[in-house]
Amino acid sequence: PGVRRLGPFRPLPAARAVLLPLVLVAGLAACDPRPVPPGTRCGGNERACLLPFPNDRFTVRDGSTATGRRVAFPEGAMPANVAGVRIDPTEWNQNDGFSPGSPVMTFAPGIDLSETHAAPITDIGSSLRDGSPTVLLDVQTGERWPHFVELDVNATNPEDQLLYLRPARNFTEGHRYVVLLRKLRDAEGVRLPADERALAVRNGERSAPRLERIFDDLRDADIRLRALHSAWDFTVASGRNLSERLLHMRDDAFATLGDAPPAFTVEEVEDFADGPALRTVAGTIEVPQYLTGDGGPGSGRTAGSDGLPVQNGTYDANFLCVVPRSATGAQARPVVYGHGLFGGSGEVNGFAEFGDQAGILFCATDWIGMAGPDIPNAAAILTDLSSFHTLADRLQQGILNMQFLARALKDERAFASAPAFRVGGRSAIRPGEVWFNGNSQGGILGGAATAISKEWTRAVLGVPAMNYSTLLRRSVDFDPFGALLGANYPDPVEQELGIALVQMLWDRGENNGYAAHMTDDPYPGTPEHQVLLIEAFGDHQVANIATETMARTIGATVHRPVLRPGRSPDVRAAWGLADLPSDPYDGSVLVVWDFGTPAPPTVNIAPRPPEYGEDPHGKGGDEPRVLAQANAFLQPDGSFSPAECNGPCVSTAG
Repeated sequence: PGVRRLGPFRPLPAARAVLLPLVLVAGLAACDPRPVPPGTRCGGNERACLLPFPNDRFTVRDGSTATGRRVAFPEGAMPANVAGVRIDPTEWNQNDGFSPGSPVMTFAPGIDLSETHAAPITDIGSSLRDGSPTVLLDVQTGERWPHFVELDVNATNPEDQLLYLRPARNFTEGHRYVVLLRKLRDAEGVRLPADERALAVRNGERSAPRLERIFDDLRDADIRLRALHSAWDFTVASGRNLSERLLHMRDDAFATLGDAPPAFTVEEVEDFADGPALRTVAGTIEVPQYLTGDGGPGSGRTAGSDGLPVQNGTYDANFLCVVPRSATGAQARPVVYGHGLFGGSGEVNGFAEFGDQAGILFCATDWIGMAGPDIPNAAAILTDLSSFHTLADRLQQGILNMQFLARALKDERAFASAPAFRVGGRSAIRPGEVWFNGNSQGGILGGAATAISKEWTRAVLGVPAMNYSTLLRRSVDFDPFGALLGANYPDPVEQELGIALVQMLWDRGENNGYAAHMTDDPYPGTPEHQVLLIEAFGDHQVANIATETMARTIGATVHRPVLRPGRSPDVRAAWGLADLPSDPYDGSVLVVWDFGTPAPPTVNIAPRPPEYGEDPHGKGGDEPRVLAQANAFLQPDGSFSPAECNGPCVSTAG
């Protein structure tokens, strides 16, 4: 079987074959941005109705939600595609707040970030200084929130250039935040003019209850309003709103299963005379289904009168397992594997050699929602973002499928009892415990699967991250998808708003919506988890900043020294992460591996050769010490040790 890399995160040839013709067709229909219908409630910006974003001007009071508010986007404010069809806000308006990883977006025409002394991505800590020109305030705690500030360098017209404040740690679920911009300057050092309405309210010349409340919140936190530019507030979605659908699916599905093992069918067994794989076993597992129709690509969730998913028959989730040759001597530890971007279970074949060396039996299932068969639906979504929920809904079913695969590996009455998994008269599987390894997309989704899992407590996530709204523009893999998005939503500002909007739904299917509960603050009835994050410095496909934001959010420690002197442009590499407290350490850890690739861009573009060197994304699979760290962590008494790195983890592999 193939290579043993940590896993691909590149669009498959099939993805390009589907997407690129659609780009050409859609591009023929490009048109000017659609005017906002008269009477539409806007955020206060004439260029784009939803700006500034996120914004509680687009929420209403709702006593039935955990936050007391509910998103209420008017359809007329939503981005429109080339056919003039605006995004249907129905799915968004079921949220009780905005994404915990939402980019904070607005316009500040003429701003110069250097003259303004705004916190760059290389000095996140400066965002917390008393004199910072940008402030994100957690109103409930009075805490100033760490962030970095950047301009959208993808914009070709200055009038389209958005200003971003990106959180360096996810916002707290259910909390309200105030955004303050002040002391903004242009390239000549001249202060930018203030929002006249905000200035009048601050000076007591005009009454506006929302702004008055915002200014009171800032004054209560001893934050000065001198040199005001603008201010607004937003509410973050509650943990209940983000997770309750998937947690309900998990609990309902396993209640249906009861004490029985999952039902499964072995469909194909292939034996090998030599090599690291003794055998591969393929088949299907029966999982309660919470999707419409047959659950195929493009299907959405079912919903009962309470809005929670309801069972709709069963879904036959495929599986492929690789029995290592070493299982002839000792039973293998079972590990559920999460595959790369729009890939499939077949990627598990690439782990045969590692599995044989480590005594691991890897099993995978297609991560439906973002597996190969979902590529046409992904392409269709990019022509009308109204249907984005279908991707997120299938991802949640995919997470449930992972849990049933794990149970089938753990329960001695399931896979361990099947002839296909027996070697020399006994099971090749050591039942009773299971682990998880997800790489790239499998690491971006695998933290969500880990956070809700009662089946495993230890996970290794290779080249992972969270929050696609940060990742997409920083990944070379977004090129064909971004081209199709741009062809169908030609207004560059609405493209960026579209990315921020879909994150509000994507949260329910990827790490960003579950990160706060991934490790030591678990959901009720769910165990704590320990997670090892393996970052490739300068990754062209999964941005380091998104990996490190995830690490800060889950409370991971970091191995220091992170990098050799001079390798990172950051004032402090891996800012905001506590040092590894012991060696070995059995808790959650971020380790950064340096394969010699240049540091990533400090702006929102993807690193590309030759300027940014060779992509290190898959090189961990060729580094024995990376595999040894993963193997040591995926043990009953697993732990992480950087001992073999003898300082920063540096490799010439690949």
